Amino acid sequence: MATEAAGGNGAANDASQTVKAQLRLRELIVGGALAPGERVPELALVERLGVSRTPVRTALQKLLDEGLLDALPGGGYAVKAFSESEVHDAIEVRGTLEGLAARLAAERGAPRSLLAAARACLQGIDALLAAPALDEAAFSAYVEHNGRFHDLLAQMAGSAVVQRQVERAAAMPFASPNGFVLVRSTGVRARDVLVVAQEQHRAVLDAIEAREGARAEHLMREHARIAHHNLREALDNRQALQRVPGAALIRRGR
Repeated sequence: MATEAAGGNGAANDASQTVKAQLRLRELIVGGALAPGERVPELALVERLGVSRTPVRTALQKLLDEGLLDALPGGGYAVKAFSESEVHDAIEVRGTLEGLAARLAAERGAPRSLLAAARACLQGIDALLAAPALDEAAFSAYVEHNGRFHDLLAQMAGSAVVQRQVERAAAMPFASPNGFVLVRSTGVRARDVLVVAQEQHRAVLDAIEAREGARAEHLMREHARIAHHNLREALDNRQALQRVPGAALIRRGR
């Protein structure tokens, strides 16, 4: 029994080390410490991350699956660069999958507990938007509430498959629901765009509760268009683009 327990602890430790390596490596990529096209140095990462070689290799494979890395023909990995059209497509995929999740939630009936939690998120956003202007702290709070709302929406579908695919689509920093929110943290219309997004949040939730599947799906796909608009604005404003997580990975053009 003691041997089994030790084996279990070892497996848990390996999993913990892999998660640590994956999160830290993602931070290095998104933060620009590893440049697009740069070969990822596996041995150097072992020392830099403070974990063994196996968790690093597993983390690299996971980030390849997420789409943040490219596999090199001769072995190893390089940081992936994303064209403007690829970022656009990633947002479109996320919007399409979230639309599916909203439709399934409406058709199948979302659990009351999830609906209540989503309403609480909207109440939190309403409180933030009650102010005539938003400061950095308010934008950070919006990001938290917004991310929570989208997570709850994926859960409402009642499908582990759909939820997993939504999470995977949103794994790209710039394809996530909050990918381009911070682009809007400056400028005279900063609050206005969030007000529109909040109205869409409320409309989607109303459609789900009314069991209107087609309407819920349409509204959620339309909601993703805000991210498309923010992408275009970010690419036209270098200062705004620097506020986007993973901006160093994006290049103009197709």
